Amino acid sequence: MLPFIRSDLAQFTAYKPHPSSGTAQPVSSQTQLDRLDTNESPYDLPPELKEKLAWTYQQVIETNRYPDGGHEELKNAIAEYINESASLGTSVFTTANISVGNGSDELIRSILIASCLGEGSILVANPTFSMYAILAQVLSIPVVQVTRNEANFEIDLTAAQTAIEQTQNPPIRAVFVVHPNSPTANALTTAELAWLRSLPEHILVVIDEAYFEFSQTTLVNELSHRPNWVILRTFSKAFRLAAMRVGYCIAHPELITIIEKVRLPYNLPSFSITSALVALQNRKLLLNSISQTLSERAKLIETLSQQPELQVWDSATNFIYLRLKQNHSHPQDAALKNLNQKLKANGTLIREISGGLRITVGTPQENIRTLTRLQAALTGLKSEQLTQ
Repeated sequence: MLPFIRSDLAQFTAYKPHPSSGTAQPVSSQTQLDRLDTNESPYDLPPELKEKLAWTYQQVIETNRYPDGGHEELKNAIAEYINESASLGTSVFTTANISVGNGSDELIRSILIASCLGEGSILVANPTFSMYAILAQVLSIPVVQVTRNEANFEIDLTAAQTAIEQTQNPPIRAVFVVHPNSPTANALTTAELAWLRSLPEHILVVIDEAYFEFSQTTLVNELSHRPNWVILRTFSKAFRLAAMRVGYCIAHPELITIIEKVRLPYNLPSFSITSALVALQNRKLLLNSISQTLSERAKLIETLSQQPELQVWDSATNFIYLRLKQNHSHPQDAALKNLNQKLKANGTLIREISGGLRITVGTPQENIRTLTRLQAALTGLKSEQLTQ
């Protein structure tokens, strides 16, 4: 360990980006590689929008100038979209309610710095998005972890409430939830929402709505009377801009003012800002693909549920979570890893996580190939187990 580096960093595990798409190679060069492991949209921007962005880069953006550090034009467009998508009045949310970040990760980091650094800990319910805990640990913020029900992945609210009441030195200052959750794809329940509403105002509630466009369930209409709530959103999923790294949060103006104080200056490149603006200006065109994604999701769940070896859960997102059913004669982890490796070797990249597999809903063609490859992998796995 380098003598000038914090000693606790030696125990940390960095976030592993998925996939290593550039290095992942199927068995045959003729095999189509399907990247269904990072919950991106399977659809690229339409050519006409790419042409518009290329023209903007060539004719408008001055690469020798810093980007718009205040994001005013983008925040105006985001506010309009928030109000429209939640069927609210045009002035309910304004630029004063919005902060823009280099992906949601930067916003999470800013929120942690503003709320917990040196004074508090955070609460998460696993399995969930790992970056909450990773970013907290990097900032030396303690992480209190509770579990979820193995049958439906609801948060253990008794354990969560006990943690809130008993955690001291430092106390819990922020609770992080995803709505719907990743990797398990379930939305917050009535009981979970009631618990979040019951939390005192000195605890910040961070609700990550990364998959809002697929779930069509949002809690933004509660923000006006919940100054301790903040909602995270992203352009990386439904808006097809994962390469541009644009996220935003919505909250009470006073909280936004604090988040703006701790964010890095010029945190979004000019091309990312322009891309997000173009996406919002053409949102009807881009979001038209959601209905097909939801239809494909239903087909995948129906077909996968017919496999006797699999336990498949309903989904409110653009991905599906499943596990292998218990087979006490064979190690579960090894079988899961074997299955994932077989799929990768045949050209389908999915995410092995929290004792299960998370499969992003792809194009119809990708989904057909995935089902075919998965069925073949399951057959191969069964044959191997019989011969052992």
